[in-house]
Amino acid sequence: MRDVPAPKSRPAGRNAQSAVRKSRPAAKTARLAAKTAAKTHRKAAGTDRGFGGLWPAGSKVFPRILNVFAPQHPAQVIVLGFAGAVAVGTIFLMLPISRNGPEGAPFLDALFTSTSSVCVTGLVTVDTPVYWSGFGKVVIMVLIQIGGFGVMSFGTLLGVLMARRLGLRSRLSAAAETKSTGFGDVRQVLLGVLAISLTVETVLAGILAARLVIGYGYEPGRAMWHGVFHSVSSFNNAGFALHTDNLIGFAADPWICLPIAAAVIIGGLGFPVLFELRRQYQRPIHWSMNTKLVLVGTGVLLVSGTAFLTAVEWSNPATLGGLKPGERVLAGFFQSVITRTAGFNSIDIGQMHPVSWMGMDILMFIGGGPAGTAGGLKITTFSVLFFILLTELQGGTAVNIFGKRLSRAVHRQAITVVLLAIGMVVGSTMFLMLITDFGQERILFEVVSAFATVGLSTGITAAMPPAGQVVLILLMFIGRLGPVTLGAALALRERPLLYEYPKERPLIG
Repeated sequence: MRDVPAPKSRPAGRNAQSAVRKSRPAAKTARLAAKTAAKTHRKAAGTDRGFGGLWPAGSKVFPRILNVFAPQHPAQVIVLGFAGAVAVGTIFLMLPISRNGPEGAPFLDALFTSTSSVCVTGLVTVDTPVYWSGFGKVVIMVLIQIGGFGVMSFGTLLGVLMARRLGLRSRLSAAAETKSTGFGDVRQVLLGVLAISLTVETVLAGILAARLVIGYGYEPGRAMWHGVFHSVSSFNNAGFALHTDNLIGFAADPWICLPIAAAVIIGGLGFPVLFELRRQYQRPIHWSMNTKLVLVGTGVLLVSGTAFLTAVEWSNPATLGGLKPGERVLAGFFQSVITRTAGFNSIDIGQMHPVSWMGMDILMFIGGGPAGTAGGLKITTFSVLFFILLTELQGGTAVNIFGKRLSRAVHRQAITVVLLAIGMVVGSTMFLMLITDFGQERILFEVVSAFATVGLSTGITAAMPPAGQVVLILLMFIGRLGPVTLGAALALRERPLLYEYPKERPLIG
């Protein structure tokens, strides 16, 4: 009989490690089973409590309330973020240290200024350089920067720099705020937005500071402070200024007006356009429809706005009439740039002709490019409506723009935005006409300026009653977020369409 060799013995340590590894899944399964059994027992006994024991398992009221108020859509997160920034800014501006005086600012003035800053508007109820202290002006500048960059984008960027990772909700929120087309590029988009913002603001601050030192005898420290504040206000299209008359004192100075106008135009183009120009500036044929619409529309509005305002105000002694011919063209161009998006003024808006106000209402209502610091309907929305009208007049069946067919979903979106915007403007104008004694032209100008987050004023904002100022606050907030964004944020759930009705066509016109 042959001996069978004994199995080779393994080291005791190895066997122990292998046993531990094999026992881990079983132990994990046992723990999960125990937890499930305990939870089932607590539910049966009615002692299970959620949220740290705040309500019993049998009670469904409180969890449903939380589900109602919990953000269900990235747009809701953006709305809550902006509202939180406005609230924090209001608290800071109400501190006694924020105001030049023995007491802090009243709640309504602080709320109005905070909303105007976060929504990068520029409308004010008090004289900014006189009323607010140095600390208060720093708070306003920080709120402008946060509002221009986007609260959710700002918070997500901090997460990128500190933790180097993004959650799905953060990606959705950042994509909604920056109008990003995909989730994979959110980090690059946010870092690119920061790089562009800091680059433009740094260059502009240097130019303005140097000009104030050389041309106006400012002390270097004061010149740098003015340069930084106005560069942040310019690029973010806010329009806040550190001078009581805004920029009227610099109306004839191209070294002040042109750099500020350039920063306003760059910020108003929108970050998607800036990114595409940076990547494919030598290949215009490959530019997207969005980029082409924004660039062409911006050029047309700048030229037409400059010609219109300069022609109407040419002989007005209270605006352009007191300037030299070249200075009149400069002031007309500057005001045309500013009217579409920012709130600076180099001429007295309150002394302009009512026809100029009407033309400026149109420019403000159109606004700048999407996903940027500008407000208004956006150039792309106006352009889409123009091409829809052109196609209908020509009897076409599809809307074609720059050799590409426009999606029908975009038709509905553009019409929705326009109708909501018109409804907000008309309703607010009518309400303010009921509670104030100002003329319709001035009220409409103020309402459009607030809704389009422009910040220009005929001088009646500070004289509005409290109810009127609250209306302007709401208009600035809604205008900054956009009617569709706010509507999506208020919709708690997206309901899928399970059926369709039969088609029928009514008579139109």
